[in-house]
Order: sequence, then C-alpha cells, then structure tokens
Amino acid sequence: MKTKMRLPTGHSKSSRQRMDLQKDGVYQLKVVLALSRPSIWRRVLVPGNYTLAILHDVVQCLMGWEDCHLHEFVVGNARYGPAARRDDLFAPDIEDEKRAILKEIMTGARKSFKYIYDFGDDWIHEIKLEKILLPEAGKTYPLCVGGENACPPEDIGGIFGYYEQLEILKDRAHPEHKEVKEWMGRFDPASFSIEAVNQSLRAFFRKPAR
Repeated sequence: MKTKMRLPTGHSKSSRQRMDLQKDGVYQLKVVLALSRPSIWRRVLVPGNYTLAILHDVVQCLMGWEDCHLHEFVVGNARYGPAARRDDLFAPDIEDEKRAILKEIMTGARKSFKYIYDFGDDWIHEIKLEKILLPEAGKTYPLCVGGENACPPEDIGGIFGYYEQLEILKDRAHPEHKEVKEWMGRFDPASFSIEAVNQSLRAFFRKPAR
C-alpha cells in the first residue's frame, strides 16, 4: 500500500495536488472513436495518478456521452470496470477500475488501451499515450487541448447506425428523413467546441464528492 506524502505545516490541499503532479506527471492522451471516418477524437491532459474510474468520467465529458450505459477498459489481457460488475455472471474476470492507476498500467512498451461504452452500441475508444509532461503553472487538470468532430448521439445503433442515420439526414427524399431529422434536430457531425468540453470537465470535477 502506498503511503501519502506528508506535507509541512501550512501547505494547502492545492499545494499537495501540485506536488503530486510534479511527482506523477501529466499524461497527454488521445482518445479516438474506433471506425469513425472522418476521425472523431479528443486530446486531453490528465494527472498520472488518475484511476481508470476517474478516466471514465473524463472520457464521458470529452465525448459528450451521458453515462447511462455500462462500460469497461481493456488493458492487454486485463479488463477493468465498476466493482459492482464483479458479481456479473458475464464478467467474472473484471477487475476494479478504482484500483487501476494510469501511471501504473502505462508501463514498459504499452502505449494504448481500449475503453468500451454501451455494450449494445459498442462504442470502442482507443486511448493512446502520446507523452508525459510536467504540469504548467496556472493550468488545472483534466484539460482538453484538441479534438475534431461531434460525438454521435446515444442509442443510435453504434458507429454503423450513426453513419446510416447521417445518410438519411442528408437525403430529403428518404422515407425516414423527417423522422430522423425530428430526432436528431440540427445535429452537425463536424461540430466540436474545445471551450464547451472544458466547461463540462470543470463542472464535473468541481462538483462535491458523492
């Protein structure tokens, strides 16, 4: 078990967090939605001491998912998810994502792993480690620093269902065009706002712990 660093008298919680960042580093990750063309991706900076449970929340904010489906991480031959899933007959080998720390699983030659969201639609994300940085003064983490294209809506039938709906949306003569347009509204597949993503991250990670 790791022991927590004892701070000298007078050091604040924010000081401790800065010291942890200096020690553990800031991980630059690229999150790519598999089979998306053009690529749907986000680049984010996160503390190296984040657990996969926290990274799940980060990815939900990055992509704009609503966290209303099951998920898991696949790291090599290991699978990680919520502790409650360990009682699932279909997930007997699942490990607790709260016990998996980013800096400890990204060791040696391993530079990527998978995050799967919604086992019906099967949104597969590849998470790649691009570099490990030192924290910058004045920046708070997690922080989105790049990305392209909108995340698909929930419950649309996976990546292939998504592209099928986009084709219907473009074809005014299609018999389902009106229905799809009413459901998707003014959806723009090319839209992406780094400011909106970071606002979502700030709102989530500043809320009181449950």
